[in-house]
Amino acid sequence: MVRIISALILAVTAFCASAEEPLQLVDNPPDRHIVVRGDTLWGISGKFLKQPWRWPEIWNMNKAEIKNPHWIYPGDVIMLDYVNGKPRLKLGKSVGSTGNGRLQPKVYSEAVQQIVPSIPSNAIEPFLSQPLIIEPGAHDNVARIIASQEDRVFMGSGDTAFVTGIPDASVVNWNIFRPGKALKDPDTGEVLGHEAFFLGSARLVQPGEPASVSIMIAKEEIGRGDRLLPTPPANIVAYVPHRPEQEISGKIVSIYGGLREGGASSVVAINRGRNDALEVGHVLALYRNRVSFGYDEKGKKVSTPIPEERYALAFVFRVFDRVSYALVVESAKSVMIGDSFKNP
Repeated sequence: MVRIISALILAVTAFCASAEEPLQLVDNPPDRHIVVRGDTLWGISGKFLKQPWRWPEIWNMNKAEIKNPHWIYPGDVIMLDYVNGKPRLKLGKSVGSTGNGRLQPKVYSEAVQQIVPSIPSNAIEPFLSQPLIIEPGAHDNVARIIASQEDRVFMGSGDTAFVTGIPDASVVNWNIFRPGKALKDPDTGEVLGHEAFFLGSARLVQPGEPASVSIMIAKEEIGRGDRLLPTPPANIVAYVPHRPEQEISGKIVSIYGGLREGGASSVVAINRGRNDALEVGHVLALYRNRVSFGYDEKGKKVSTPIPEERYALAFVFRVFDRVSYALVVESAKSVMIGDSFKNP
């Protein structure tokens, strides 16, 4: 079954942006929307709001209500209403329902009803367990492959590998990776970590020194020297969009896939993480910083900074200590390494 990434909602604080910036509806918003398979909360809210990520506010939720979130399913009817002149969304009755706002079971069989996710789940599924961010020097002390059963140079699915650094059977499932490029802070040049290249997965057969593992999945050729880390648990995470509670800013350090430019649906690494109070669900605005070059009256080359231009929104979905991954959800132009981000 496809992983259920999350449901709605969310909330920033009850006093959050609504006090600073009123919610703005799109021109001629619909009175209602019937939820269908393939909808996302971001997409649904975009039918009503000019700032779709502020979905929690139009539902008038507060932090306490996150503990009892308001689940949205295909077949639900979302209705636009006004309370004291302020727009609010609420659940209405679905066609064919008996009053509880849910479609009734059909005679024919259907797939299990899925909760509507905040953002497209297939866009980030591969990044929930990989790629990995490894702290500088940390990959030197992890388990590594030292030989293959048949003394091969490279291994694939079904092969057995011998690994050092797995002395007991407390962990059975492992991810195999190869240290990749260094992620450097664009401002200081400091190495924040290494983006590990995911190779596949393995299952422990026999602990010891060396231990033996069976390679379950090989996405790329696996060889001596490749490292292993325990496979993270497949937790269901609620991705709830909200703005950072404190001012935060930084820059894009890479675009996943080794790209020089990206766009909407690209995954970017940014130079802020858990140590900077960044958390899953934070929405960030991306800005382009440009400089105009010219010549003065003496023919000397001069540069003039141009006011920064906001052009995109990114949704943080995985956080490490000093680096985070974010999905570019909306973008009016190409995303480039070195572009900055700050609170939306």
